[in-house]
Amino acid sequence: MKQIASYFYILAALSALCGMAWGIQMSASGDHLLSPAHGHLNLLGFVAMAVFGTYYALSPAAAQSRIATVHLVLAVLSVVVLIPGIVFAITGQGEVLAKIGSILAVVSMLVFTFVVAKHRIPA
Repeated sequence: MKQIASYFYILAALSALCGMAWGIQMSASGDHLLSPAHGHLNLLGFVAMAVFGTYYALSPAAAQSRIATVHLVLAVLSVVVLIPGIVFAITGQGEVLAKIGSILAVVSMLVFTFVVAKHRIPA
């Protein structure tokens, strides 16, 4: 998939916008209870997705591999499951989603590690 880097960049930008809006809302309300979830959204949603997108933009062979699509799906699922999971855990509604999201995030990073080891960027 040639456009995998673009998908990661779009998701990074959307995550950053959501994280900024959430941060402004927390600041305006003075309620920073959910700041750990906000921080994870910025880190996994913006920073990690941008790093992934940069790698795939620099490594066309990796971007065209089938595992890159698997990586994208896992990365998206980890953010979509983990962030609400952290909110639920903080608000006393259970930790199951946070645990599942954490596992998805680790698996996503393991897949990325495999991709990087297999498709090294040419010098």
